[in-house]
Amino acid sequence: MAKPLLISGCAELVTLRGSAPRRGRQLADLGIIRDGALLVRNGRIAAVGRRQDVLRDTSARRVAILDLGGRVVLPGFVDSHTHLVFAASRTEEYEKRISGASYEEIERAGGGILSSVKKLRAASHDDLRDRAIAALRRFAEHGATTIEAKSGYGLDAKSELATLRLHRELASSQPLGIVSTFLGAHVVPPEFRKRRNGREEYVEFLCRKLIPQIASEGLADFCDVFCDRGAFTVAQARKVLTAARACGMGVRIHADQLTRTAAARLAVELHAASADHLEEIIASDIRALARSDTVATLLPGCRFHLGLPQKAPARKLIEAGAIVALATDYNPGTSPTLSMSMILSLACNHLRMSPAEAIAAATINAAYSLRKHATIGSLEVGKYADLAVFDVADHREIPYYFGVNLCVLTMKRGNLIHARAGAGLR
Repeated sequence: MAKPLLISGCAELVTLRGSAPRRGRQLADLGIIRDGALLVRNGRIAAVGRRQDVLRDTSARRVAILDLGGRVVLPGFVDSHTHLVFAASRTEEYEKRISGASYEEIERAGGGILSSVKKLRAASHDDLRDRAIAALRRFAEHGATTIEAKSGYGLDAKSELATLRLHRELASSQPLGIVSTFLGAHVVPPEFRKRRNGREEYVEFLCRKLIPQIASEGLADFCDVFCDRGAFTVAQARKVLTAARACGMGVRIHADQLTRTAAARLAVELHAASADHLEEIIASDIRALARSDTVATLLPGCRFHLGLPQKAPARKLIEAGAIVALATDYNPGTSPTLSMSMILSLACNHLRMSPAEAIAAATINAAYSLRKHATIGSLEVGKYADLAVFDVADHREIPYYFGVNLCVLTMKRGNLIHARAGAGLR
């Protein structure tokens, strides 16, 4: 059995200790311990506090020691909305958007999600796996220790099942935590678009065949639906998510991204774990979310990459008492970033969240949205030793230096999964 590990030399130990989820003013309470230390034993946190107090623990006298030299320690980021498995980038669309083409124009021309569907169906398992493994390494390099991964670029039984099985393979073969989500209701696949009632037939196929099979094999923790203009209606989303819930799966929803559809209200009605995007919600939607346990997961990287002016109403959500989380929305078309630090910068600058609010939204509240808050998302005794170390002396510097990766060390369950060469860790 490995020795316990004492991690000391923390200029700020950002614990996020306390209740979960965080709402309102609580969102800015980071539970910072200055000159802090952690004792890790068997992958979990055995002690946390000021260095001098942790050192009084008798077991701390026979330990391996990691001196961080005055850096900031956070809980590992929990990226609660990603599209991990895809076959290729969509750089050609990026260039078209810069020239003035809209998201819908690109989709009508054969681009968008259906372009990724075509590429994924043609890709080999090994190519998809290798691309995903490379992405997971980069997530770790940026301080993420757990991600949610959605399917949704296959849109037929063979490809969707293969994606979900790849999620399971990756979860067991590399260190990052992966929570798997079935997003078969991303858009209507091309073969169903040719049919007179193709949209309804596809929904029936998902509800009667694919969702029960996925549930029986335990391939997904959650089911998601893209409920928006050009995708699925509220009635169709309700049908898919109700079928998933009946099979024992949790539910999530892409809500009110391009237009106001009242999908956020559907999320509240179905007690969804999370409603994501929310750029087009109105005051009554905000009030409904604030009265619920559905997390409002904001994805500022998407609007930034698309160059769209409307931003999610983060301040109104926080002030109303909603549970706000942040995620990258890593995907090939609208948010090709793996950097939660960059998302923090966008949340601060564009959504007017404070650095403390953004950090809590990307850790403990994101963990709550995945229903993993009992074991991850904060640095407390008994939780997994999932943490990220940043080469700064103040947590506010992490979003301040936008576009700069200051993460020098990432640890998952007490195991080192990333350490930057030349960082001077002792």
